Amino acid sequence: MAGIPLAFAAMLQIRDLHKRYDEVVALDGATFEVQPGRMLGFLGPNGAGKTTAMRTIFGLVTPDAGEVLWNGAQVTTDDRTRFGYMPEQRGLYPKMKAHDQLVYLGRIHGLDKATAGTAATKWLETLGLEERSADPVERLSHGNQQRVQLAAALVHDPELMVLDEPFSGLDPIGADTMADVLRRESAAGKAVVFSSHQLDLVEDLCDDVAIINRGKIVLAGRVKQLKDAAPIRRLELEMDGPSGLVLSHLDGIRSADMVDGRHVLMIEADTDVRKVLAEAESAGTVRHFIYSTPSLTDLFREAVA
Repeated sequence: MAGIPLAFAAMLQIRDLHKRYDEVVALDGATFEVQPGRMLGFLGPNGAGKTTAMRTIFGLVTPDAGEVLWNGAQVTTDDRTRFGYMPEQRGLYPKMKAHDQLVYLGRIHGLDKATAGTAATKWLETLGLEERSADPVERLSHGNQQRVQLAAALVHDPELMVLDEPFSGLDPIGADTMADVLRRESAAGKAVVFSSHQLDLVEDLCDDVAIINRGKIVLAGRVKQLKDAAPIRRLELEMDGPSGLVLSHLDGIRSADMVDGRHVLMIEADTDVRKVLAEAESAGTVRHFIYSTPSLTDLFREAVA
């Protein structure tokens, strides 16, 4: 934890959360943690329990069992004023001007009017919205509303950021801006957790991941360690020869697909790759191949299958 400011030395812990809505099990023993100075990608299929788990952090959902801890103690109302939350569904007042809204939300979190005004201006400028600060939120595009929503989660300089699908609806430039902000906030020692279906982006940004399926955490840890320890590997082949080459019959091959003219195989980690290459060479010329640990997308598919 060297280099992390003491003000941000706290950690979020989700422990054995259970939540049922009649016959629907939303959370079934979910457990994970978010460390200061690190970003955690919270992943799962639709309806897996991500939003329910996030809402328990803010007391918006009361779990049937389990606990949410901040710095080793039960989360309090005062703690929550130092958290930043970006819900998936828009949580803004549509007719309020963007700058006024950020000032108002900053004051709810304990800032005085002048400090809230300065912070609101800073974040609107950072997110490229300074020229729209006097516009009601309802007049902004979906992507710009998303930026205001992020500013609302940041205006009070939170110790913990919890973001539900923050990249939804953003164009590539907006996504880059969002990613840069999250990197800076994490580097400043803040704990950041966000959900997303954009797994390539998560892999690029996050130190850690937790994958939830049917209310259970099915895979969690540091991204690199999870990839290195995975029981599968990824093999991509570019070759001259029949595009219909069938390699799936070989021992150790879990799946074989054609992607943009390349053979993409998921294979058991202990498979002798030379046999696969020899089979491919017997049908054509292998011009290029890549043997690597699985991508986060590959791990996700394995975990929720």
